[in-house]
Amino acid sequence: MAFPHRPDAPELPDFSMLKRLARDQLIYLLEQLPGKKDLFIEADLMSPLDRIANVSILKQHEVDKLYKVENKPALSSSEQLCFLVRPRIKNMRYIANVSCDEWAFSLLPLDVDLLSMELPEFFRDYFLEGDQRWINTVAQALHLLSTLYGPFPNCYGIGRCAKMAYELWRNLEEEEDGETKGRRPEIGHIFLLDRDVDFVTALCSQVVYEGLVDDTFRIKCGSVDFGPEVTSCDKSLKVLLNAEDKVFNEIRNEHFSNVFGFLSQKARNLQAQYDRRRGMDIKQMKNFVSQELKGLKQEHRLLSLHIGACESIMKKKTKQDFQELIKTEHALLEGFNIRESTSYIEEHIDRQVSPIESLRLMCLLSITENGLIPKDYRSLKTQYLQSYGPEHLLTFSNLRRAGLLTEQAPGDTLTAVESKVSKLVTDKAAGKITDAFSSLAKRSNFRAISKKLNLIPRVDGEYDLKVPRDMAYVFSGAYVPLSCRIIEQVLERRSWQGLDEVVRLLNCSDFAFTDMTKEDKASSESLRLILVVFLGGCTFSEISALRFLGREKGYRFIFLTTAVTNSARLMEAMSEVKA
Repeated sequence: MAFPHRPDAPELPDFSMLKRLARDQLIYLLEQLPGKKDLFIEADLMSPLDRIANVSILKQHEVDKLYKVENKPALSSSEQLCFLVRPRIKNMRYIANVSCDEWAFSLLPLDVDLLSMELPEFFRDYFLEGDQRWINTVAQALHLLSTLYGPFPNCYGIGRCAKMAYELWRNLEEEEDGETKGRRPEIGHIFLLDRDVDFVTALCSQVVYEGLVDDTFRIKCGSVDFGPEVTSCDKSLKVLLNAEDKVFNEIRNEHFSNVFGFLSQKARNLQAQYDRRRGMDIKQMKNFVSQELKGLKQEHRLLSLHIGACESIMKKKTKQDFQELIKTEHALLEGFNIRESTSYIEEHIDRQVSPIESLRLMCLLSITENGLIPKDYRSLKTQYLQSYGPEHLLTFSNLRRAGLLTEQAPGDTLTAVESKVSKLVTDKAAGKITDAFSSLAKRSNFRAISKKLNLIPRVDGEYDLKVPRDMAYVFSGAYVPLSCRIIEQVLERRSWQGLDEVVRLLNCSDFAFTDMTKEDKASSESLRLILVVFLGGCTFSEISALRFLGREKGYRFIFLTTAVTNSARLMEAMSEVKA
């Protein structure tokens, strides 16, 4: 059922060391303030902090009470107050006259192969505002990894942000050359990729189990809150989703259509194991209770939760007419029935199904069609504002600036766009991207790229989702994620050679790079380990697709992302109307 790793698959590095380092440094900082203290924590740091140092650990180091940082006076009787916040201007307005120190937490292991920087604002800050402040944080994180796990012999990347992060990281490496010199590499390849290289994949509805759980319940910092509709009791339950959950690990990468059958079979097998008790004597029963019963109960609990989650997803998707939605998305990806798809989006807006969902579909239409024709753009925009309110007007401006929802301009040919791209420069003295960059919405050229890279598989008959043939299974066989196809092609070639036209169509001619150093110190095992760095967020669909590719090719992929994202989070980051 699950995608087992090949017997010859390389072992993953132990990333729990990152968690221990972060915890030890936090404890060291707390101990610099002897005596009892109250800790004020920024809201979006609460979940990462809980994964690194829970309440009991904090209590051991004289933290008395925990509070959330808010825009109001701190109500505390303690003489010592500690504030744990991101370096944001709004936070500094709440906090004054303090001594500052840095907790260099940049990487949180969410799973054995998934590291997150837990920076969801990275996407908006960089890709909309042109704010480069987090690029240094990315470079520092890469430097930490190369210090702990050895140098990366082969580096590839695509995107303006990827290139800047790479160059800054290399500067750090040169400044501290002695730290990695002589170390044997544990990871043979690193690939840096900007989110705006592939918006299409992030905008598509997810249909692998983990992606659907994220779209439906919102996975946050590696865990999910399952409500009463899943737990079948009055309370919600916070569940950690990772490889330690054996049931989840077997279904996480599967297409949702296969999951119910697997869980049903699993339930029957579990019942059969319970039924074995009936014919046991006292000694056998004693062994069963001491050795197997606890594990069976745990498996039964997890099985019940995932069956409940599946039922809840099914109810919600049936209510939303999910099949019709998927059909429309596939038509947009393939370039068929565009008028019918536009009518579907108009109906979606008129019925006020969801402002975020309607925006997502409009963006998917725009990117796959290389911008909307002026008549359609004006019509859809007008209908949207009439249906959901004029307060969304600024959101349209944001989407245009980011290149997510654009209008085709008369005479704005590919050549004209290329001419504009070639004039873009980075004002290094000012330390920010010039107005030329922020004012130019990138054209997607999706149709041409799709043909070049064969993103739409041509199959005779039905696509077999139980035995998938390629990465397209993560979108029901309709589409191979562009980001994953690029990674596959570059790894096969060990360079961008032969992909010049693709790079040009992606408007990244100046931002695709390769750095191959000597591989003599790299073992054959390390050369089959690939670290993929997503700048701006990655989806669970992309993670599942690359896990599948790894199984087929004998690789193991490790994922480092600024944050896990999905289509709703992408749209919310662009929206000026907060829910």
